[in-house]
Amino acid sequence: MEKKNRNRAEKSGFQRARETRRNPPSSSNSWKPRPPYRKEAPAAVEESSNPSSSIRERSHNDDDLCSPDPPALVGTCSDMCPEKERAQRERLRDLAVFERLHGNPARTSPSLAVKKFCRTISTTHMQASDIRALPVLQNTLKYLLDLMDSPEHPFEVVHDFIFDRTRSIRQDLSMQNIINDQAICMYEDMVKFHIISHKKLGRCCGKSDVSSLSYLNMEQLMKCLLSLFDMYDINQRSKSIGKKAEFYSFYVLLHLGYKIPKMGDSLSFWYTQLALPVLQSKEMCFARSLLRYSQVGNYKRFFSTIAAEASDLQLCLLEPFLNEVRGQALCYISFGSYKLQPYPLRHLSKILMIKEAELESLCYECGLETSTDEAGSKFLPAKQTSFRLPKAGFQSYSLFNSENNYG
Repeated sequence: MEKKNRNRAEKSGFQRARETRRNPPSSSNSWKPRPPYRKEAPAAVEESSNPSSSIRERSHNDDDLCSPDPPALVGTCSDMCPEKERAQRERLRDLAVFERLHGNPARTSPSLAVKKFCRTISTTHMQASDIRALPVLQNTLKYLLDLMDSPEHPFEVVHDFIFDRTRSIRQDLSMQNIINDQAICMYEDMVKFHIISHKKLGRCCGKSDVSSLSYLNMEQLMKCLLSLFDMYDINQRSKSIGKKAEFYSFYVLLHLGYKIPKMGDSLSFWYTQLALPVLQSKEMCFARSLLRYSQVGNYKRFFSTIAAEASDLQLCLLEPFLNEVRGQALCYISFGSYKLQPYPLRHLSKILMIKEAELESLCYECGLETSTDEAGSKFLPAKQTSFRLPKAGFQSYSLFNSENNYG
């Protein structure tokens, strides 16, 4: 018994959380929310380049590295980027625009250079001087997040830089097996970064490579959330229920997107793993209600609930999904309405909380035609067979709420 307890104590907190968690029955077509811990200990961890592989199965493959027998490693690097890496990247002229000293692509400084994410990393040959200490990681994250609103560069450029460097931060945290309150706060801040990026990238519709950036951002958002939930499990007393509940609600809201992998019945199982106070919190009730309204086609309740109850971060996460839900509503109305009674766009715009002119544009994006009567009022004719989801994604139409929406 003493030997068994000693072996258990030697394992990291992340591993204990994964080994003791129950798992739903596996299916080749289902996306597993909590895969069991598999005892494999490769010296190097590589990120899969196959976008079709399960996000959850790859969620800890690169950033959140934690091998079965991690070395007792404590970072001693006091700069945002280790000196050795900084010198090497100067020689290779491998400096991002934010790291260049006076714009010189071959010169940087300790106050500008930030350690890059390494796709293949070996804990065996890693030195303490290559790993940043927790206070340094906290200051680095604050420095990166302050760049979010940089007016000098397009958001795609800003996002690409912060995206890579925050992954490196998570890697350093995991290699040192830091799972305390400070690390939890850092993960929460990184989740917020990906949520805000999700909204801003959604507004860049039509620009090159934005679709790929959005997909990668969503993948890292999933990874951050799932790692954060593991940390919540280990630090049971680290946060209030309300704080945790909002982050759990993000995971539920992500299932509204039609391009996001669906969990199916396993989402119901995931609910059973949550503490009852979290499950009954207003944040989780809000998220579950929206998912239900979307599934049953109650679009008026869907949008009115968002307008009345969504927090700022929940609204950021939801905004790119709103037009997907509006597109579903247009499809149902077009196929389900009586052919001789076209649907008034003015009334429909109030239900879907969108300006009438934007709703007309959305109809055209979905391949639907509109008609105009003698009085100038616009209508959506029913039984149209030309409905389609736009291949390039929807244009960005935010939530529009007027005083007379619900008369």
